[in-house]
Amino acid sequence: MRLEPLLKALADPTRLRIMRLLAHMELAVGELAQVLGQSQPRVSRHIRILCDAALAERRKEGSWVFLRAAISEGGAPPLGAATARLLTVSESDDAAFAARCAEDRRHLAAIRASRQASAEAYFARHAGDWDTLRSLHSPDLPVEEALAVMLGEGSLGTLLDVGTGTGRMAELFAPRAERVAALDKSPEMLRVARARLDKLPSGTVDLVQGDFTALPFAEGQFETVLFHQVLHYAQEPQHVLAEASRVTREGGQLAIVDFAAHDREELRERHAHARLGFTDEQMLGFFADAGFAGQAVRALPGQSLTVKIWTARKSAAAQGADARLLEREEG
Repeated sequence: MRLEPLLKALADPTRLRIMRLLAHMELAVGELAQVLGQSQPRVSRHIRILCDAALAERRKEGSWVFLRAAISEGGAPPLGAATARLLTVSESDDAAFAARCAEDRRHLAAIRASRQASAEAYFARHAGDWDTLRSLHSPDLPVEEALAVMLGEGSLGTLLDVGTGTGRMAELFAPRAERVAALDKSPEMLRVARARLDKLPSGTVDLVQGDFTALPFAEGQFETVLFHQVLHYAQEPQHVLAEASRVTREGGQLAIVDFAAHDREELRERHAHARLGFTDEQMLGFFADAGFAGQAVRALPGQSLTVKIWTARKSAAAQGADARLLEREEG
């Protein structure tokens, strides 16, 4: 980060307002234009200057472009952290700037309401299919409670929620994680997740568009990786788990929530399931091939489908090893 472009980027009232907005939540370019009351091309020019100065970051999500702050008060580099503190202090010492920022933040309520309405419309379109599927397996709450127990009591560190969908897992485990990356291939699902996660503190969760066969993350970036009702969409689960292993730190944990093997063929056609659940033997083989040592599995039977939770640890010694899964049936 260089001082001269940074100072030039901040030498504009609109860009100062943008930085204070991004300190509160990630926003699409169109949403920023709505809050600022300016045209989208004009806002885009301001954004380009802020990004060139390394004060903000763009992220493409389908046809949308989202912006987030690239600096924070406790983060790196030091110049960025100092700039973030300066912007915060400015609201205390500059009454006019504080009033302008407060007015901008009031407009964020309209953004949140719009996101929520979009999410509700999505749920309404798919409610019938989801209700049918839910009726076949155990309720969500017992599964979530069991998963929380199996992940242990301590911090989850950096958490990757693969196929975040509605964002429920990211919401549930964010208080136990240092930071959450919530990944989904569908831009529409990410918008649904964003509506759910808006209430979390800024910077808690990063929403990322991507494919589980080619995760857009560096090696060893996460201490916990979670697949919640996602792996049955994989044509080749072993390749997906190999990617998960790549981004998991040595000693990190993996948790998979999915269906036990079943014969409900209609799920292939109606819900695009590539796999009709998994046996413990299959999962054990996937773990060993990917360098995970299986730890435990819990079964939660439903009407027609049994939900299972498998956990494992990343271990070089587990590569190709015959590790054992410990079955703990719902009692």
